[in-house]
Amino acid sequence: MRLPLFPEFDSDDYPQKAVGVMLTGGSHDDETPFHHHHKCQLVMPLSGFIKCKIEDAIWMVPANSAVWIPSQVPHSNLISADASVCMLFVDPDAAKMPDQSCTISISPLLRELVCHLIEQDQHYLPQSATARLVDVLLEQLVNMPTQHFDFPIPTEPRLHAIALRLIAEPGDRRTVGEWARQFAMSERTLTRLVRQEVKLTFGRWRGQLHIVLALQKLASGESVQRIADDLGYESVSAFITFFKKNLGQPPKQYMKTQDH
Repeated sequence: MRLPLFPEFDSDDYPQKAVGVMLTGGSHDDETPFHHHHKCQLVMPLSGFIKCKIEDAIWMVPANSAVWIPSQVPHSNLISADASVCMLFVDPDAAKMPDQSCTISISPLLRELVCHLIEQDQHYLPQSATARLVDVLLEQLVNMPTQHFDFPIPTEPRLHAIALRLIAEPGDRRTVGEWARQFAMSERTLTRLVRQEVKLTFGRWRGQLHIVLALQKLASGESVQRIADDLGYESVSAFITFFKKNLGQPPKQYMKTQDH
C-alpha cells in the first residue's frame, strides 16, 4: 500500500499479523506528532533518512537499518524531504522481538519481503499466499542483529538539560569538568550520573549524538568537511578517525556500502 506522507491510516484496524505501507516525503522535512498503537512498528527507509523520537532517546535510521518500536510506545517520526519509507506494523504476539526500542540491521532479503508485502492487498486471508509470505518475513525479522544508532536523553533534570543543549549545539566541545561547573556539581558527580543514567562515559554519550547527526547529514548529501565543522572537530581527519572507530569505515565508504 503506497500512501502520501502521514495519511489517515490506523494499523490497529487490521487483524492481520503484519501490514505494511510505504510513505513518500514531500518538498521539505516533516514530522508526525507523538502517537502510539497496539501493533509494533518497524520504520525502514529506502531512501532519505528517518529520525525517530522514542521515549527517552533520539534514534537515527540510516539505509539498510530500521528502528523497532514496541507496542504502545509513544513515538514521533521525522521524515526527510523526498524520502521513501516502509512502515511495517506487526502484532506483538506474532514475533519474539525486543521489548525495548532498538535499531536493527536489515538484510536485502528482508527488505525485499517488506517491499513485496506493501504491494499486496493488506486485507489478506490467513491461509493466503500473502499470509505465508508474512510468516517468512517474521522469521527473518527475529534473526536480524541489533545496532546502536540512538542518543539517550536522560530524565535526570541536569542531564536532560545537557542533552538538549548538545542537540541544539552539537559542536559544543566543553569538557566534563566545564559542564559540571555550569550545573554546580563536581566532575566526579557528573561522570557518575552519566554512567548511572545512560550506561556510557560522557564522551561516548556525546559521541552517540555525533553518530546520529553525522548519518543524518551524510544521507542529506552534506560534505564531510561541513559535518566535521558542524560537530566541532578540529579537522576533517579527526572526524573521519572518530567515524571509522565507531562504524568501521570512513564516512564516504560507509555511505557507499549502505547504498548496495
